[in-house]
Amino acid sequence: MGLAFVPLGLAFGALVVQSGLDWWWAGLSAALIYGGSFEFLPIGMVTAAAPLAAIAGTAFMVNVRHVFYALSFPLHRVKGGLGKAYGTFALSDEAYALTAGGNAQSWSSRRILRLQLLMHLYWAGSATAGALLGSLIPDSVTGLDFALTALFAVLALDALRDLRGDLPTPALALLSAVAARLLLPGQMLLAAFALFTAGLLARHFTTRRRPSHA
Repeated sequence: MGLAFVPLGLAFGALVVQSGLDWWWAGLSAALIYGGSFEFLPIGMVTAAAPLAAIAGTAFMVNVRHVFYALSFPLHRVKGGLGKAYGTFALSDEAYALTAGGNAQSWSSRRILRLQLLMHLYWAGSATAGALLGSLIPDSVTGLDFALTALFAVLALDALRDLRGDLPTPALALLSAVAARLLLPGQMLLAAFALFTAGLLARHFTTRRRPSHA
């Protein structure tokens, strides 16, 4: 999982330098913001001197999905105030996907935090390397732009295995994504999460109220 961060971090670091920012902006952003895909967006906004309110609004819309992640992220198994604070800060798509699976139900606080820390270091380290060495990557190297798609494809396959035959859940997720793409293409991610959450809640209450037959 961490290795998938490397090509993304290299691309991000190279983009920072190509945009006219100092190389250390890449490592600093990756370490302190740790926003993954969001970190690509502020580069153009910062270089264009966009208003702070616009940057903050963009950050909220892109990262609001973490509100949904927090509903089932095993923060209750993380010990200590400092550990919980870092676990909340370092909650990424990949960390959530790994800790939400059935195989992670027995993971200790140390293992969860170690997982998040290693992915954080992968991202910050590769971003810094990309800023310093990105210009040395030859143009003939292909496939770097597919790393993120491949990463989430693997995460989706792992999630399907954990569902163990629960076909309605991935079907509901697919329908939510298609509906969001058709109805609100500009806010697809937020709309898809909202529709998926509403569908899960409706299914939960419907199943709970359904009378049992002896």
